[in-house]
Amino acid sequence: MLMTATTADDVELSFRDSGGADPVPVILVHGMGGDSHTWDRFARTLVGRGRRVITLDLRGHGRSAHAPSYLFPQFGDDLLHLCDHLRLERVDLVGHSLGGHTASLVAQARPDLVRRLVLEEAPLPLRTGETLGRMSSRLPTPVELWHAVTGVIRHPRAVLAFDRSMTRSALAQFREPNPVWWQNLSGITAPTLVISGGPGGMVDPDRLAAAAAAIPRCEAITIKVGHSVHRDRPNQFEAAVTAFLAD
Repeated sequence: MLMTATTADDVELSFRDSGGADPVPVILVHGMGGDSHTWDRFARTLVGRGRRVITLDLRGHGRSAHAPSYLFPQFGDDLLHLCDHLRLERVDLVGHSLGGHTASLVAQARPDLVRRLVLEEAPLPLRTGETLGRMSSRLPTPVELWHAVTGVIRHPRAVLAFDRSMTRSALAQFREPNPVWWQNLSGITAPTLVISGGPGGMVDPDRLAAAAAAIPRCEAITIKVGHSVHRDRPNQFEAAVTAFLAD
């Protein structure tokens, strides 16, 4: 069912809720430039296993409203606001790319809320004194280019609705060191699964190792396919994540 909620700064968010009696819903958070439809297959899998699934369009994406500002903490606050709007006491969070970073902010801010955390190819902020490295300038893989083209055909709304003004803001934020984010990783209490796409992905391996070591209960796996693991290797992604969420 398609519904809306209004954030603390009056941005209207669109979300879908499968409903059901599951006391711990799974919230799926898409990456930059996409929308909630990227999760359609995985959402069906989870619903088929009896899970309540909530998918949202982040501010500036899909059916959600454009916003005057796209600071990363605002994305985290939006997700927290949605949880409060739905009166959710415990959730599992699964986030891809920007959605993964958003999920990590929620797990840092409200560790009591998050039961399980899955971060798929979530960009990791720079540490103090660190340079961008090769991952920041890599070109899209042929598979990613193919899916970008076919994605426009399948879900043109995501492309047309995306507020491209956030791109510059997001890149600028990821190019600035964020020591607070790194310090707060130790406060994440949820068992965490970090999924990287290997050499074709966009996650720096050294930063990945450091982040996995900083999160108290963290497992890191690699599925060598590139940045969109859930889309390009759905069977492997679903096997790993459903097993993790079921523990």
